[in-house]
Amino acid sequence: MHVLFSDAQSLHSLVIEVKRVKLAFIIDPIHQLDPGHDTSVALMEAAQLLGHEVYATQTNWLSVVDNQAWAILQGVKLVPVELGEGRWLAANPWYQLSDRSFAPLETMDAVFMRTDPPVNDAYLFATYVLDYIDQSKTLVINNPNGIRAANEKMYALQFVQCIPETIVSADKQVIRQFVEAKGETVLKPLGNKAGEGILFLQAGDRNFNSIVELSTQQGKIPVMVQTYLPAAKAGDKRIILLNGEPIGALNRLSSGSDFRNNMATGGTVAQTSITAREQEICTHLADKLRQDGLIFVGIDVIGGFLTEVNVTSPTGVREIDRLDGTRLGKQVIEWVEKAVTPK
Repeated sequence: MHVLFSDAQSLHSLVIEVKRVKLAFIIDPIHQLDPGHDTSVALMEAAQLLGHEVYATQTNWLSVVDNQAWAILQGVKLVPVELGEGRWLAANPWYQLSDRSFAPLETMDAVFMRTDPPVNDAYLFATYVLDYIDQSKTLVINNPNGIRAANEKMYALQFVQCIPETIVSADKQVIRQFVEAKGETVLKPLGNKAGEGILFLQAGDRNFNSIVELSTQQGKIPVMVQTYLPAAKAGDKRIILLNGEPIGALNRLSSGSDFRNNMATGGTVAQTSITAREQEICTHLADKLRQDGLIFVGIDVIGGFLTEVNVTSPTGVREIDRLDGTRLGKQVIEWVEKAVTPK
């Protein structure tokens, strides 16, 4: 691909070549991924279609050697998905892997940390390894310090103008007082994902003590309790942000048998748009996200209130692309192209 210059420049036959970059994706074992749903596959596919080199690795393949982060890397060749009747269709097989090699991650232009939560010991230790990448040489998305600082539920608390009334506590009495004052609430474990362990809790619930005891592990682990938002019945919106700017959104709707709207709990998705209030929320978050190196983020919004900031492995790109006819992965990789200097 090239761009021809004007006549004044043509004497020198100048040509601009596309920047080719090397991208490593730290993912769960690739055979476990769903190519029609997984955002990591969408990003890798977009990078390949733009002519870049794509490599895969895993958290247990990371090392620190000579004070540098190294990884076992495999080149990835993907067969792009195709849009069928309301869903993405993948070839079988949909990927090929090259032989493994052991190399410093600084030989890459960018590294995407895309292992699915929960943020357990393996995930946390992987971020410590990624600290040994010189980010003046190789961009890490998202920044490991930022990931560690941004518990996906607690991080939202600093944006008080954006969130519903919220407490975080392991104390049964503190939780009881809040629930009795608000009437209907939602209890959320701080370390879970995909709606796991989220409970509807209301004043007078005969199971209150058991619910709180189980959720807090007998008062040892704090949980988040928020005012229930009736607007949740109309959906839970996922908005994808790239370097603080919203680039797409989808609405998640409950299955009807569950009050949670997460796709992982059987929820469906629907096309949506970003409202003025939601754009305002994104603006409130933007500077802090950039400051923390949180480049690729998914936020959850219900009824104009921010409920969660997803920084570990945000998903939704495949669904937004299918509903809106977009290519968000292409936008992300093109942003990376501009942000890095190819080796």
